[in-house]
Amino acid sequence: MTQYVSEDDVRKIAEYARIGLTAEEVVEMTVDLNAIIESLKPITEYDLEGVTPTFHPIGDLSNVMREDVEQESFSQAVALENAPKQEEGCFLIPSILGEGGDR
Repeated sequence: MTQYVSEDDVRKIAEYARIGLTAEEVVEMTVDLNAIIESLKPITEYDLEGVTPTFHPIGDLSNVMREDVEQESFSQAVALENAPKQEEGCFLIPSILGEGGDR
């Protein structure tokens, strides 16, 4: 099998990605990455002369989102309607830090 990626390359990539690898894992990862790259080799055998590269799988798709239309929203009272607890127009929720109690 052709060596596309060396163990040193794998160590550098792992360090860059902040992944801790043991010496055994470096060896395994090197073998795996080289096998993956080798499995992609048939792609290089296609005749792509004259084929225009595309950057989106659907072609010239520019924007599929709807227009952003301003609409009337619900009131603060409606927003707080189903709140188990509220105080001064705000949701009152249990504290997860500090002394406890509602905040």
